Amino acid sequence: MPTDDDLPTLRERAIALALARAPGDGLHETPLPGLRLIRASAPALPVPAIYEPGLVLVLQGRKQARQGDRVVQYDAMQCLLVPVTALPRGQVVEASPDKPYLCLRLSCETQALAELLLDADLPSAAEGDAGLQVAPVTAPLLEAALRLLRLLDTPADLKTLAPLVQREILYRVLTGPLGPRLRALAQGDGVARRLNRVIEQLTRRFAEPLSIDELASLAHMSPSTLHLRFKQLTALSPLQFQKTLRLQHARRLMLSDGLDAASAAHRVGYESPSQFSREYRRLFGAPPRADLAQMREAARA
Repeated sequence: MPTDDDLPTLRERAIALALARAPGDGLHETPLPGLRLIRASAPALPVPAIYEPGLVLVLQGRKQARQGDRVVQYDAMQCLLVPVTALPRGQVVEASPDKPYLCLRLSCETQALAELLLDADLPSAAEGDAGLQVAPVTAPLLEAALRLLRLLDTPADLKTLAPLVQREILYRVLTGPLGPRLRALAQGDGVARRLNRVIEQLTRRFAEPLSIDELASLAHMSPSTLHLRFKQLTALSPLQFQKTLRLQHARRLMLSDGLDAASAAHRVGYESPSQFSREYRRLFGAPPRADLAQMREAARA
């Protein structure tokens, strides 16, 4: 079992493997579904982002995420837990060409967590804050992550061994400082689990008209209680959360698929292009055409 004395060596090896798999800035997919690498060579301005449920292990650099008035900062050798889909403003605050911000991101599913809880016979956890959480990376957790990165170079072993290593990584988190928050999400019918059902519904059906009464019924809460607890968790009301998802997805459609603003707006559920443009500018700081031009210019630079 690796100890804290092994952390520097484990970190150096993980950085070397991650840099090889992420030779340039941006988000890099890997042969393993759910495992991504992120690299950035310079600090950046805060931008609206979608944080999907999972773990972020920071190997180098520093980043922060702002949800309402709350700012969560995660540095090198820290693990960020994203228990439910979050829509913060993310910002790389420490990075350079010589020492880029570098992290690996691993998705996790509630069902897999629930099965692991049963198999490991872990104690239940009291309800608490289910928002973004940070804790130091332990030696056993980093060693398991390093083995997962190594498996990317042996495709014949990946399909069989990767699920076992992923399960070990989740186990290390469940039994560590972040465990109580993760267990609260995976168990029973607690508040965190019910709110997560609402978030999953909003994420799947963001382009459809959804009423607060429908969402409250899904969470087994009154509309007023849902509004309060949801905003405590996400810093947004349920319908603000849905609107932000719509705008984020419309931005992706315009940038990656080449849709114009009107087509993207219609695709994500807007009936009024002018309303879409107003709300897009409010979120991203510029109307669609100007915002896309700025992003493309930044990418060329």
